[in-house]
Amino acid sequence: MSSQDDPPENGLLGADPDDRPRPRGRRNSQGIRIDPEVEAERSPRRTTITALVQNEPGVLSKVSGLFSRRQYNIESLTVGTTQETEWSRITVVVEEPDPNIDQIEKQLDKLVPVIHTRELDENAVARELVLVKLDAEDPAKVHAITEMYDGRTLDAGPRTVTVELTGSERKIDDALDALRQFGVREIARTGQTALARGETKTSTVPDDLKP
Repeated sequence: MSSQDDPPENGLLGADPDDRPRPRGRRNSQGIRIDPEVEAERSPRRTTITALVQNEPGVLSKVSGLFSRRQYNIESLTVGTTQETEWSRITVVVEEPDPNIDQIEKQLDKLVPVIHTRELDENAVARELVLVKLDAEDPAKVHAITEMYDGRTLDAGPRTVTVELTGSERKIDDALDALRQFGVREIARTGQTALARGETKTSTVPDDLKP
C-alpha cells in the first residue's frame, strides 16, 4: 500500500502534460524564445538593406531562404549586376523592429557569397520602375497623366495602353492612384533599388576581393 508521497508508477512528479504551461512566442536566430509581449513593445519600422554578393549559383535562394527561416517579411527584393560583372547587388525592403533589422544584417554577412551588407540611410537614392496596362478608351488623358509623372507610353493598341513610370515609391503610388480612373488591367512593379547618396560607399569591398 503506497502513501500520497510515493512517486507515480513512471517515477516522474509534476502536472500531467496537458496541464503544463505552454511556451509562447517565436525563437530568434540563437534559438532563444522571444516573449511576444516584449517583442510587441518594439514598433517595426520600414527600411532598405543592400547586400553586395558574388555571382554564384543559388545566391538569391540563400538570401531569400534566410528571410524565410527567420520569418522576416520581405516587402520587395531586387537583384542585378553591378560595375563588376562577377558581383550583384541585392536590395531588400523590410518592415521589422530594430533588433530584427540588426539580425538581418548580421545573418546576411555570414552567408559565404555575401561581400558586404548595410542598412541605407533615409536620404539614399532609391528608385522603382512600374509598368501599367490600362484600358484605351481615353488614350489622350492617359498620355497626359503619364507625362505629368514623367512617364512614357510603351505600347498603344485599340483596347489597351501600357505605360512606364520610374521614380520614388511615393511618386509611383501617386501616379498609380491617378491612373486607376482609366481601368487598370495589369501592374508589374520592380521594387526599390538604391545607392547611398554622394561620396558615401554603398558597399565596402575587402582588398582581397577587389578586381
